[in-house]
Order: sequence, then structure tokens, then C-alpha cells
Amino acid sequence: MWFVFALLSAIFAALTSILAKIGIEGVNSNLATAIRTVVVVGMAWIMVFITNTQSGVFAISKKSWIFLILSGLATGASWLCYYKALQLGDASKVVPIDKLSVVITLVLAFVFLHEDFTIKSLAGCALIGAGTLLLVL
Repeated sequence: MWFVFALLSAIFAALTSILAKIGIEGVNSNLATAIRTVVVVGMAWIMVFITNTQSGVFAISKKSWIFLILSGLATGASWLCYYKALQLGDASKVVPIDKLSVVITLVLAFVFLHEDFTIKSLAGCALIGAGTLLLVL
């Protein structure tokens, strides 16, 4: 089931890029990010209430709160940079560079989470990096 959700995530991320590139025309990138963020927050809380999981907020540990907040800050920084890049550049060039996050995530997962970094992982990272270069040059 994780694969289906991951695939849907990729499809929605692609739609996000195209819709954002069209919508950001003539709009300050920070304002556009703020509008997008309000919509995402609304959707997330609607899902919390639909699934009746709102009471779980009181059971979250201090460590989880800290890392969720840090993750939110990283997401915000990513979105602000992404929208500015999208406003200034072509979606067909910005998006592949943004997806280098896959390579960076694999490296960080190896360093901080002690996940396996195999020959297959290394080859995949090299191919993603080479593909990104090919697309943006």
C-alpha cells in the first residue's frame, strides 16, 4: 500500500509544480507560498477531524514535537525556495533540481538513520544526479 501512496504523492507533486507555475504568474513568491500553506493546513486538519484523530495531539512526546516543528521549518524553507525558483525559472528545470532531494535524503538517511546504502542505492543516486544534469543543461 505504501507504493500506491508514494505514486500518488509523485502525481500530486507533479500537478503542484504545473499548477503553481501557472498560478504564480504576477504574484510574489512568498505570498503564493503563504496561500498554498493555508490550503495545506486546512486540508490536513480536515483529514484529522474526518479520521477522528484530533485527541492524539495530547499524546505526542516532546521529542516528536521538536522534530515535527523542525520538519515544518524545513518544509517552509523548501517551499519558499521552490516557489521563488519556480517564479524565476522554467518548471522543466526547477523540478528536476528540486528532486535531487531524493539523493540528499538517501545520504542523510545513511548518515543519521543508519539505513543501508547499497550498490543499488549508489547507482540510483548517480543516475538521478546524471539525469538531473542532463535535464537542466
